[in-house]
Amino acid sequence: MIPLYAEANSTSNSFRVRRFRLIHAMIDGIIAEKGSCRILDLGGMPVFWEQFGAELDWDKLQVCVLNLDSWPTTNPRITSVVADARKSDLPDLGFDLVHSNSVIEHVGRWDDMAAFANEVRRLAPRYFVQTPYFWFPIEPHARTLFLHWMPESLRYRILLQRTLGFWPRQTDVGEAMKWIQMAVLLDKRQLQHLFPDARIVAERFFGLTKSLYAIR
Repeated sequence: MIPLYAEANSTSNSFRVRRFRLIHAMIDGIIAEKGSCRILDLGGMPVFWEQFGAELDWDKLQVCVLNLDSWPTTNPRITSVVADARKSDLPDLGFDLVHSNSVIEHVGRWDDMAAFANEVRRLAPRYFVQTPYFWFPIEPHARTLFLHWMPESLRYRILLQRTLGFWPRQTDVGEAMKWIQMAVLLDKRQLQHLFPDARIVAERFFGLTKSLYAIR
């Protein structure tokens, strides 16, 4: 069984619910215009759509989830494709909407992010890409204040000493380095460069920008 993203009343899920309202509005607009909507979720899982998409008009919707692994689903309108989100064989503009939630920061360094962004823009005329914001003081994966602002030479040493959020304590320098390099956070100017035709929207938490959305 694939677990839920988080408990229904968690802070993380409350932000996902707000984001999904924006996505829902985009989907409704496409259906009103075309009569149906084809969605590609880059790096996602079916459980996201099963958990948050209960109110969607599924008779007019088809969701393709692209990931490095295949994920099960009981929804006949959701398909799972195994591929690399940085480079796929999917056709140009083969979808109406590309969605991506907290993925671009995990695909690698700058060239990998640029390849991912190019795929997003190639595959659909509309997209919604969310990513954590570099200048929010809490690193969202390690759940640790200021960690992502520290040099790597200090971050890996901390991970050798203790578990950090979702990152388990490591006993090997190489493995610790892999964990801390698994997430590379972006600021607004970097995200705008990657998505030059997008509107960049700030998601706020107690007045601070927590995440960014690139929307076209």
